[in-house]
Amino acid sequence: MDHDTHAAVCGPDGCTDAAPATAPLPQAAAGPGTRLDIVSDAICPWCFIGKRHLERALGLLAPEDMRFTVQWNPFQLNPDMPKEGVERAAYRAAKFGSAARAQELDARVTAAAAAAGLAFRLDRIVRTPNTLNAHRLIWLAGREGVQDAAMEAVFAAYFFEGSDIGAPAVLADCAAEAGLARRTVLDFLAGEAMEAEMRAADQAAREAGVNGVPSFFLDGYGLFSGAVPAAEMAEALRRGRQILSSRAAGPRRPRLGEPGGVSAGGY
Repeated sequence: MDHDTHAAVCGPDGCTDAAPATAPLPQAAAGPGTRLDIVSDAICPWCFIGKRHLERALGLLAPEDMRFTVQWNPFQLNPDMPKEGVERAAYRAAKFGSAARAQELDARVTAAAAAAGLAFRLDRIVRTPNTLNAHRLIWLAGREGVQDAAMEAVFAAYFFEGSDIGAPAVLADCAAEAGLARRTVLDFLAGEAMEAEMRAADQAAREAGVNGVPSFFLDGYGLFSGAVPAAEMAEALRRGRQILSSRAAGPRRPRLGEPGGVSAGGY
């Protein structure tokens, strides 16, 4: 169920061009067309922008009594990134051909973020991190019922403060902001729990055709990719629910987490 709705996405080779803060994403819904999965990476600027657009889209749909259960799922834009990350300026200059080109791209995404009400400070970012631990934290937060707050805190730490979100201490601070016990999170990140599952979920997403984030799935069916404007998101969600409701009594197709669908990675 793919709709022709396109906007900026981030992929391994960078982010495309595109395109306002609000209440946390509502949780709890039942019935066809109510589970909304977002495949994203914590260092993807369009994923943060897309989160803001989604919050507004869900606000538009709330008066229609359309509610969704939202889950964040892992994707690593740089899956081969060293565990300690790399120095950002040199890495991006090499990736995009020059420091000037990297700065140009930063300026464009900063302007798009401002239009969504986000004050990015990309100049503060010193290191491009490995995001595996960030995804592990988001999984843990989901298990504890505070996933949206944790996702918000991780995005804010990176894009507002320039913090190294590959560092366990930084992630523990983000977790504390979301209401988790800092020591519990540090102990969790010190081990290897959910590492293999996060890698497997990332690989399953790629095998299912995800090559850019954010990507949105409704009841496991591909809906759209990119930080599309809120009104377009709302309309896509309306159409998606209508289609899934009409199919509810018909044959099932593979869904997220099933053979032929994108893995939810334990979320």
